[in-house]
Amino acid sequence: MSATVLNKSEIMQVIEMAPTIQAVEEVYKMKSSGEAVAWPTVFHIFEEGERDMDIRSGYLPGAHIFGHKTIGFFGGNGDKGLPTLMATICLFDEYTGSLTGILEGAYITGVRTGAAGAIGAKYLARKDSETLFILGAGNQAAYQIGACITAFPGLKKVYIADLIAPDNAERFAAGIAERLKDELGIDAAGIAFEATNDPATTVPESDIVITVTPAREPVIKKEWTRPGQHFSTVGSDMEGKEELDPEIFAGAKVFVDDMEHCLEAGETEIPVKKGIIAEENVNEIGNLLLGKVEGRTSDEDITIYDPAGMALLDIAAANVALELAAAKGLGATIDL
Repeated sequence: MSATVLNKSEIMQVIEMAPTIQAVEEVYKMKSSGEAVAWPTVFHIFEEGERDMDIRSGYLPGAHIFGHKTIGFFGGNGDKGLPTLMATICLFDEYTGSLTGILEGAYITGVRTGAAGAIGAKYLARKDSETLFILGAGNQAAYQIGACITAFPGLKKVYIADLIAPDNAERFAAGIAERLKDELGIDAAGIAFEATNDPATTVPESDIVITVTPAREPVIKKEWTRPGQHFSTVGSDMEGKEELDPEIFAGAKVFVDDMEHCLEAGETEIPVKKGIIAEENVNEIGNLLLGKVEGRTSDEDITIYDPAGMALLDIAAANVALELAAAKGLGATIDL
């Protein structure tokens, strides 16, 4: 039995944002039409706020593959010269169970998570949206911005906030345009990037708000919101995490990537448990993409997208990476 191993450098040579957004949309459609299966997620916290991990797995019948991603956050890794986000993706053949690929998973996770956040905005935000607010100045923020620029070429301004370490937001804002060009091939010319430490002023100014933090208490307050805004809550991917004031859900149109997972471990978990929104008023984004339900129907609607994360997205993106890498002669083959 042999498998292909792809490192981060090789994956970066074959994965791009626009086709990743398209691939993610297709997975959402397959999931909501019963053509793909997401299995229950395994979570474990080693040290609250410092070290945690989860294992996500699923099956794509159309591609005849199944697989899993093991991903974890390790806050002390920066002092060891290692990334704080560590991830590995493994793919298997449906018919034989043979391992077909082992891929560095952090970059794929970053790009496809960026694509997920942008898809929420693409289908639920007002079409004339021009201002984006990003809560969090970590690595994922760059992918969210890159994906939103891809989905919303009319964006004119991006606010970046790190309320715990404002200097991080300043450094991020100063270097993001160059990073987007060098790493993702995205031209951000004409877009103003500004660090902010005043969300009470800049959140109300923003058409799209994307949160990418590990917060376990609400950061975005109800009184900062205004009619017509869209929120994508990317950081809430484990039970108990919470980035929005749950009262923002009252009267909002709410979509999730996977109903079961998000009710257990997404931003939607707490508002549903508190009775602020009923489970029957939450829909999967795949149903919206398939035209089974309506999304935004008014410029006054507040919309929320909760992508807690599905291994199906990683599996699909990893499979594409393997195919493109093979065509370019990239990767190493190992015998097991």
